[in-house]
Amino acid sequence: MGKRAAYDALSKPLQTLLDGLTATHDFTRSFPLERFGNTLEDLASYHEVQRQHPPLSHPVIRTHPVTGRKGLFVNEGFTTRINELEPGESDALLRFLCSHSTRPEFTVRWRWQNDDLAFWDNRVTQHYAVDDYRPQRRVMHRATILGDRPF
Repeated sequence: MGKRAAYDALSKPLQTLLDGLTATHDFTRSFPLERFGNTLEDLASYHEVQRQHPPLSHPVIRTHPVTGRKGLFVNEGFTTRINELEPGESDALLRFLCSHSTRPEFTVRWRWQNDDLAFWDNRVTQHYAVDDYRPQRRVMHRATILGDRPF
């Protein structure tokens, strides 16, 4: 499921085009300044986070280090452009890839029950919290391990 299945469903010519391309990922796409607040302290905090987490370039197609399977490594929340393409081409291709990778057949819909525990490998999945749990409270504890360098 997920990004591997989305990659596998692409045509061979498109897989060939994407292999070797890189994309810029920038946290400010999902976390713009206005989400931090508008005080001088907020601005200083935002710029410090920006300094600690600058935009990075990663392969558009990522090979999982354990399975060797390829998967799409772009998402709407952080991927800002495909570096080797002209802006219009990059925008169009990213729109397609993000739309393609979120098709229902590539997703898992988790129906939460008491005491459930879920975890995923961010190298080959992306998550989206659907706001369908109200009036209950959603409590989440995130644990992140140091990852490997995408290839």
